[in-house]
Amino acid sequence: MAIDLKDAYGLKTPEDSRRLYATWAASYDSGFAQAMAYRLPEAVAAAAARWHMTGPILDVGAGTGLVGLALKSYGLGPIDGTDIAPEMLEKAAQKSCYAAFFQGDILAGLACKSQTYQGITSSGTFTTGHVGPEALPEIVRLLCPGGLAVLSVSRAHWHGSNFPRHIDTLPGITARAVDEVSIYGDGAVGDRAADTAYLLRFRRR
Repeated sequence: MAIDLKDAYGLKTPEDSRRLYATWAASYDSGFAQAMAYRLPEAVAAAAARWHMTGPILDVGAGTGLVGLALKSYGLGPIDGTDIAPEMLEKAAQKSCYAAFFQGDILAGLACKSQTYQGITSSGTFTTGHVGPEALPEIVRLLCPGGLAVLSVSRAHWHGSNFPRHIDTLPGITARAVDEVSIYGDGAVGDRAADTAYLLRFRRR
């Protein structure tokens, strides 16, 4: 079964996500990330390093571990990874950049104590058909005071789901900033090749 971005953006429920990514896990890195010159994980990790993220770090929607690999290259960690699909986490484990993994659905709430992490990253999870702004309070809950979050949000999803309104009413955060970046590199093809995302970063008070 060939999977493409149209399938990913058409997801409706967490169970849809589990099924799709269970199937996509085996070919995700070569069939998607490499083929589309997927640069968003590197952009998230670079921003985390630039803004001096410290560990422990939680990578939300860790997938096959592309953000974790980039974070490790910047000397950041230790890193835990969580994803809705265990098959994706199995691929991430092969990259040897995470301290621990657990399956979880950020929309349902993660089985972690409040104020567990100094840093939280996410690349490609806050996007159409996946996770919306309703998950932001859970991100804040998991951050320690002073902790930094760097989250990518696809441009279309940012505006379509009115992320700015949700962020404006999100309690307990400071140092908010947003930068726009390309999701894919020069080798990308197709009608999504020029898509961009916003990198949202904030700290918990």
